Amino acid sequence: MQREQDLVGRIHVIRGVITDFLSERLEAKLSKLPADDPKRADLIAQYQPTAWLEDAVRRVRQIQAVTHALKGVHPDARGTNLYVEPSSMAPRAVVGSHVLGTDFAGDVVGNAAALDVYKFLKLEAGGRTLLDWLSADDPAAVRALSDDESKAREWQAAFVGLTLAREEAAASHALAKQVYWLAGEDAADDAHYHLLAPLYATSLAQAVHEVLQEDRFGDANKAARAARREGKEHEGAIRDYPALAVRKLGGTKPQNISQLNSERGGVSYLLGSLPPQWDLSVPRQLWGVTSVFGPPLMRHGDVRAILRALLRFLQKDPPSNAETRDRVEAYVGDLIDELVAMASEIRRSLPKGWTADPRCTLVREERFWLDPWRAEEDSDFRGEWLSMDWPARIGHRFGNWLNERLKTLSPYLGDVEHRHWKKELLLDEDEAGWARALHELRTDLGAPHYIPTREGKV
Repeated sequence: MQREQDLVGRIHVIRGVITDFLSERLEAKLSKLPADDPKRADLIAQYQPTAWLEDAVRRVRQIQAVTHALKGVHPDARGTNLYVEPSSMAPRAVVGSHVLGTDFAGDVVGNAAALDVYKFLKLEAGGRTLLDWLSADDPAAVRALSDDESKAREWQAAFVGLTLAREEAAASHALAKQVYWLAGEDAADDAHYHLLAPLYATSLAQAVHEVLQEDRFGDANKAARAARREGKEHEGAIRDYPALAVRKLGGTKPQNISQLNSERGGVSYLLGSLPPQWDLSVPRQLWGVTSVFGPPLMRHGDVRAILRALLRFLQKDPPSNAETRDRVEAYVGDLIDELVAMASEIRRSLPKGWTADPRCTLVREERFWLDPWRAEEDSDFRGEWLSMDWPARIGHRFGNWLNERLKTLSPYLGDVEHRHWKKELLLDEDEAGWARALHELRTDLGAPHYIPTREGKV
């Protein structure tokens, strides 16, 4: 008895959702007609539940639920579309529709005049869509369609057929993309190729669109950008997508591509996938430079931003406690990370032995630091490199540089602070830190593994 009462209650809830949907659509159409227009009576009759559902069953055959659509490739292409739940796809180590799992937005293609049927099937009741309930053969959802059981079952089959593969054979089209993919080993043998017909992954495109819209125009990103413009601290992160392109699908009629495409206004984002552009100006930047602790470091990465944040924090005169020390050390750690990254980029982008060029005026210790592989061929250079007193000198220069950057805060920064900054650099054992990077160089060149923290101590 209780179970039957619960079933009746659920039927009532689902019918209420259906009635509200039809009432809203009817009201939208009636509002455009004069009160005495004879068409009003016909519209009211069309939007009675039984009449509208019978018409929806007829029109549902004109559309198809998809996760991969052909018209996203070319609007005039005719051929097979696919509905494949991402959770059923094989997991791979690359980004694809499979990463969506069960949380994905299904799309629908076909006659744009029948897209309202899909909106109807996406109505939610009890945390699931009407289409989900009908696909699961839920008795309340089926009986909510009609009191006539045979008619309800007929309508259920028609609606659920939206997601099923069509009976016709799979077909491509002259306007669809086709790619010959070498699946064997002999590129000269046609039999070793598979002919692929890629489709537009519309569910994945929708997921990407939602993330990018939030990151570009959401309130959180707006607040973070405003804080950056105003030079204020902000806990959030700014998300940016350089080289982002927008492809418009469907022109003035995006609904002709798909339902989701229509909801996006035809916008389809394309992430930048350009090859890296190496900075070939590095050699020219370092000719005539006596030390990288100057413009080269200040121009690198986020060094200026980190320094500004450190200055703003210290200007607040924070209390002398562990939290303040941890905060300062975190900023200094970020600067050290930038320093290590800059050195790595210089080593990677310049040829071995570049510091032997007469145009190089770097101080001796920085030559050892930034051109270590010169020690493989230059015996004098190797002898000095192996003496291992130059890392302490780099630490000394780092301390001087940071004190100089912070002198606007206090003219009294001196030896105590200098020793602290130097120690922070020389003892930085983070995964990508100074000491770890130097350890790897010493191993490669067969140098001692001990790093002295004072000049003259080996």
